[in-house]
Amino acid sequence: MRVPARIFATPEILAGMDDQVFEQITNVALLPGIVDRAFCMPDGHWGYGFPIGGLAAMDPDTGVISPGGIGFDINCGMRLVRTNLVHDDIREHVHRLVDALYTRVPAGVGGHGFLKLGDAEFRDVGRHGARWCIDHGYGWPEDLDRTEERGAIAGADPDCVSKRALDRGRAQVGTLGSGNHYLEIQIVKPEHVFDAEAAAVMGIDRPYQVVVMFHCGSRGFGHQIASDYVQAFLPLMDKKFGIKLPDRDLACAPFRSAEGQAYFAAMKCGMNMSFANRQMILHRIREVFSDVLGRDARDLGLDMVYDVSHNTAKLEEHEVGGRRRQLLVHRKGATRAFAPGMADVPAAFRFIGQPVIIGGSMETGSYLLCGVESGRAAFFTTAHGSGRTMSRAAAKKQFRGQQLERDLAHRGIYVRTVSYAGLAEEAGAAYKDIDAVVAATAAAGLSRPVVRLTPIGNVKG
Repeated sequence: MRVPARIFATPEILAGMDDQVFEQITNVALLPGIVDRAFCMPDGHWGYGFPIGGLAAMDPDTGVISPGGIGFDINCGMRLVRTNLVHDDIREHVHRLVDALYTRVPAGVGGHGFLKLGDAEFRDVGRHGARWCIDHGYGWPEDLDRTEERGAIAGADPDCVSKRALDRGRAQVGTLGSGNHYLEIQIVKPEHVFDAEAAAVMGIDRPYQVVVMFHCGSRGFGHQIASDYVQAFLPLMDKKFGIKLPDRDLACAPFRSAEGQAYFAAMKCGMNMSFANRQMILHRIREVFSDVLGRDARDLGLDMVYDVSHNTAKLEEHEVGGRRRQLLVHRKGATRAFAPGMADVPAAFRFIGQPVIIGGSMETGSYLLCGVESGRAAFFTTAHGSGRTMSRAAAKKQFRGQQLERDLAHRGIYVRTVSYAGLAEEAGAAYKDIDAVVAATAAAGLSRPVVRLTPIGNVKG
């Protein structure tokens, strides 16, 4: 190992982690150019190359960039939207809202959105991300102020993206996808507000307030970009770059090499497509709430709280050994959580810290948190979700989608799903205890809980 590995967990969470997490985070610590430590968050579980919940910061001059350290769903992330509504305002409309969201936000493998983009237009989406959507009338200008990187990371180059990836992504802007992706109507119970001042800054300021959360990424576009570059890097690692690693799933290239820079520019297109995807979904959410409730979206207060990424690699400045250094920070299933006062935290949140959205299962709820100063110990990074305790195949054997749907309805959660098999994969028992994971991030000084969010309606991708 070039550096030590560090796993943030309570004894109970550590005991439940699969053995492959320990093997994978050890392998990450072998990567050329890694700085300080290889980290794993409390929601860590097995992934491709890196564990989900993995974090590695590289010296950009001596280190590598690895698609497996970013994930195939490039810039998979969370977006949270607040409203002026409380539960009683929509209690009689939840089924209509969820049904309309299910219709207007396509879900499932290969789902297509309502945008029909030509090659040049989709290349512009890759360059300009959510800004493209705002410029074309699909959002409000202030949405960008509350999106990581203001919805468009600089340096994206569609010429570094394959035709196959462009073809896969062109019809998927504004779609939810499958797997653990979802769109959820939630409420904030008074007993689940842990920091009322920070919550108010984020627009959460009344009992049983209604919010909307969704989780999705760059769809087949990002997956194809990652697949293309894994295949490009594999034959070069030893032969050209002299890199020998115990796991071919850690395929990588020196960051400063032509190959590494090409992947970085292509990966940024995946990031921007994902920002645009979530922006288009927000546009549809505003349409649905306005149509079903018969009021203007601005009157309903459908303002973004924040959009946060959890599958990226970015150049950031951090303090290491008493000096500031530029680092290439890989976060895979791990969320940036900048502290109060940091320059990249939006002005509205500068004194409370960057909002962090940690999604749980559709049965158990989710959290809104803030970044904290002590997060510097892990390059200001925290968890991204509950983290799985069993594989999708195992969950499908153990649970039945139809029964789960009935159980959720009995508990006041109305669900629409593309497939019952997919619903079974996402059963709450297939995930760690979200309360325990969030408590572990707080105990480790990675992030601070603000409110807990309870689901009442869910569109399952």
